[in-house]
Amino acid sequence: MPPILIFITFLVYTLFLFFITWLTSRKATNRTFFIGNKASPWFVVAYGMIGASMSGVTFMSVPGWVGQTQFSYFMVVVGYLFGYFTIATVLLPLYYRLNLTSIYTYLEGRFGFWSYKTGAFYFILSRIIGASFRMFLVVNVLQIFVFDAWNIPFSVTVLIFIILILLYTFKGGIKTIIWTDTVQTTFMLLAVIFSIWFITRHLGTSLPGLIKDVFHSAYSKIVYTDWHDKRFFLKQLLSGAFIAIVMTGLDQEMMQKNISCRNLKDAQKNMFTFSFIMVFVNFMILFLGAILFIYAGQTGIKMPLRSDDIFPMIAINYLGPVAGLVFLIGLISAAYPSADGALTSLTTSFSIDFLGMDKTEKLTEKQKIRIRYFVHTGFAFVLFFVIILFRIINDRAVIEKLFTIAGYTYGPLLGLFAFGLFTSYRVKDSWVPIVAIISPIICYFLSRYSEIWLSGYKFGFELLIVNGIFTFAGLMILRIPNRSKKRSSSSG
Repeated sequence: MPPILIFITFLVYTLFLFFITWLTSRKATNRTFFIGNKASPWFVVAYGMIGASMSGVTFMSVPGWVGQTQFSYFMVVVGYLFGYFTIATVLLPLYYRLNLTSIYTYLEGRFGFWSYKTGAFYFILSRIIGASFRMFLVVNVLQIFVFDAWNIPFSVTVLIFIILILLYTFKGGIKTIIWTDTVQTTFMLLAVIFSIWFITRHLGTSLPGLIKDVFHSAYSKIVYTDWHDKRFFLKQLLSGAFIAIVMTGLDQEMMQKNISCRNLKDAQKNMFTFSFIMVFVNFMILFLGAILFIYAGQTGIKMPLRSDDIFPMIAINYLGPVAGLVFLIGLISAAYPSADGALTSLTTSFSIDFLGMDKTEKLTEKQKIRIRYFVHTGFAFVLFFVIILFRIINDRAVIEKLFTIAGYTYGPLLGLFAFGLFTSYRVKDSWVPIVAIISPIICYFLSRYSEIWLSGYKFGFELLIVNGIFTFAGLMILRIPNRSKKRSSSSG
């Protein structure tokens, strides 16, 4: 496929997003940027969150991951359902009752200044790393198939991508993202459907025949019963539940969209609808991964070194130009929601949690907007440098690395919120950052030497739960009995 055709597709799609931005960002204020004036239709949020949750990682990395882990990831997806139910019934009522803009302000009221800053810091760290992983996938594809042919350095490609995202989120913020995510989710889902259709046609079979081939192949194995294995089904199920809780329910980016709904009831309807759609969509992507490997096996295609590259390689090089364009549109559609949402939520968290923009009355609205622009631009360049660094160190499936990192960075958040919700204790607030640093360090060494220390046991994504437990235990050591408050007030 000619590089110029790929570039034009990318450019046209981006211009379309700018048009949506223009429609949605007129007369935008800080309230519009942060919470969409609390006027977002729940069904639009639910649909758009599919693209934001899946991102380019799910779209491209999960199909390639099927070759190593088969359909075992589906147990993680089933676990998501339990996590989303917890978010809808426990966390969303809390956030709406306290009328939060940044969800981490809950920690200030519950524990104090240092706990609050610790929670916000770990979100910012998690989101910078996660967003960089996701954006790397898209930028790397554009580099390989377009900019390498024009001898343009990878750093320039990254800079172009970052600037485009910066420009179309600069003014409208969450209000713009709610609508752009809807468009992008549509294109991403269509790309998956059409990719399956293209492979079916190239294999000269029917969809029912291909479904039969997949379920009779080794790729369709879902349940692993060896408890030593990282793919052990109970590990995957529990990990999925807690990954959903921390990467959605304790994540400012995802909750910012829910908080922008008109009321709690709408936000809950959004979460329940979104959760069941996500199960079906993830299964469809796993099915796509299986047929990619079946197609490669039947046609003698040599596997790429990185599993993430199998989908783009087959779509662009073997299925024809139309299939290649469909893949690229889907990939771009999957990548933009995670990138724009990350940049907006990082700006929101830093502005509210560290600059206290919602509390100060000394600044005018224009001054606040000017500061927000500066923060927004600053985080864009932070993402730029982390993506460059990630290209140097990347050596395996991004989806695996993303969840591994999440185990270390989201674990302290899990422990902090769990302790706040399920105990009535206060804590020695100034010591909380130390606990939040020590817990991931212990988890790192536990994961590294678990096979020696625990009779061959290998930690998978459940390390997130262990990290949360260590943080919870550390807070228990720091507890200050608070007999004057009833347990019912512990969530406020």
